[in-house]
Amino acid sequence: MITTTKIETELGIMIAGAVEEGICLLEFSDRRMLNTEYKDLSRYFKTTIEDGENVHFKSLRKQLKEYFEGTLKEFSLSLCTPGTIFQQAVWKELMNIPYGGTRSYLEQSIALGKPESIRAVANANGMNRVSIIIPCHRVIGSDGQLTGYGGGLIRKRWLLDHEKKHSGKPVDLSLF
Repeated sequence: MITTTKIETELGIMIAGAVEEGICLLEFSDRRMLNTEYKDLSRYFKTTIEDGENVHFKSLRKQLKEYFEGTLKEFSLSLCTPGTIFQQAVWKELMNIPYGGTRSYLEQSIALGKPESIRAVANANGMNRVSIIIPCHRVIGSDGQLTGYGGGLIRKRWLLDHEKKHSGKPVDLSLF
């Protein structure tokens, strides 16, 4: 069974989902794709989704609290993120973007060894179901502008500002 719970954060209520292997979902409750993500996860795991508790939620709550306080810069949670081989590679590469840093979709494509696959990388980035922990918010347009984020650009801006503030790096106000 996939168990879900609500977690209040500085940016609004998030929905977390977990299976025995780890966290499989962390999304803002107002994300338009949330119902689609529920259906995809239910189909992938061949099970139902129910509210409740899961052993992984305690660590998730603690680490999210520390992240929002600015004291946690790298999550150490068990994740279970089903997807295609390409999506898995994109999500793994997202984890290589340092806290407080950003990369463009082109830079992500190059890091994956597929510089011609910018749109596919952007699409896989958008299919990430575990926001913040798999930091898709750290990917920006090649022109330095904020682009696409399932949680909304206001939240993306807040997350980038928060990470830069707590990373010791100067905040690049041109992004805002």
